[in-house]
Amino acid sequence: MSAPERRDYRVAIVGAGIMGLFTAYHVARRGGGPVLVVDRGYLSSGASGRNGGGVRQQWENPETVRLARESVAVYRRFPHDFGYNVWFRQGGYLFLATSNPEWKHLERVHRSVTGEGLDARRLRPDEVGRYVPELRTDGVVGATFLRTDGTLYPFPAIWGLYEAAQQLGVEVRLGVEALGVTAENGRVTGLTTSRGAVRAATVVNAAGGWASEFSARSGLRVENRPTRHEILATEALKPFLDPMVVRLSDGLYFSQTMRGEIVGGLTVPHPPGVSGGVPSSPAFLGSMARALTELVPRLASVSVLRAWSGFYDETPDGFPIVGEDPNLRGFVHANGFGGHGFMLAPAASTRVARMILGEPTDLDPGHFSPARFANGRVAPRSESLQPG
Repeated sequence: MSAPERRDYRVAIVGAGIMGLFTAYHVARRGGGPVLVVDRGYLSSGASGRNGGGVRQQWENPETVRLARESVAVYRRFPHDFGYNVWFRQGGYLFLATSNPEWKHLERVHRSVTGEGLDARRLRPDEVGRYVPELRTDGVVGATFLRTDGTLYPFPAIWGLYEAAQQLGVEVRLGVEALGVTAENGRVTGLTTSRGAVRAATVVNAAGGWASEFSARSGLRVENRPTRHEILATEALKPFLDPMVVRLSDGLYFSQTMRGEIVGGLTVPHPPGVSGGVPSSPAFLGSMARALTELVPRLASVSVLRAWSGFYDETPDGFPIVGEDPNLRGFVHANGFGGHGFMLAPAASTRVARMILGEPTDLDPGHFSPARFANGRVAPRSESLQPG
């Protein structure tokens, strides 16, 4: 909880999760320092330490597919580049449709994914059992599968980035809350924190579930909102499940870790906002138990060891918010990733770093820029393959 060492930084980043640390690392590697990262909690206290570790490339929009494919390549190299094994296991993602509209949705996704050169497959219900023999396919209309999707352990990824960023001179201060920004003539001049104020030409909002709160503290309005999602882990079983399984109808997702645990969640409605904290609810446990045993009957006798929750940072159109705020120069958004920050952070953070350093990027501002919400305009949801 110590105060920042310096009074002047080129870049101050709010949030020491996967997005904030990756961004700090890329800025420092490009010689864009000095860089400060502050976080109100401890390392992995936010969504980066509360997710299921899924990394997939099946998305509706080709631009998102390209970011995801690049991120998969980064995670494959992570042990070599950062010295930490994230246990990235490419067992695939199996998406299940249980209605004709859902199947049409998956077919659109499939066209987008294969159009980007990935070897995704469409499956009939009778073919699903080849990938998960224990899965009941009653009611399944169709499925899609991509072998190069997979799962990883989030914690070593955070630790590896934390150490690599510090080795490049990035200063990381945990237990330090960002209170807002200072500005003159429509431009950021610094960051105010619970341990004092610092000067900075650029402030990056990578605060995840607290991103909208920090934007509001800085006098800005952006359309992302935090929603709480729950997850659990069971006792260890003999390995039987290779892919991550996702059912579109209720957002159910689950996979098996290398230790044998079943880890997964599903959508249970909660009021938006972070004020309720991150507890687990009886409603979730009951719904999750019914959904899991419906699809995999053999799990009926398995014990739940622990359950927890975290925040998705969601936007109305399903795309993240990446770029400089149109109403405050030097204030850069790197948020709104829903529950998919870990999936997209390796690639998205390189674009954030380029923006900070004044370099062009390949991101379509119509999909990613905060300016797309100008004048209260909200586009319809166009990247809605949200579960898992």
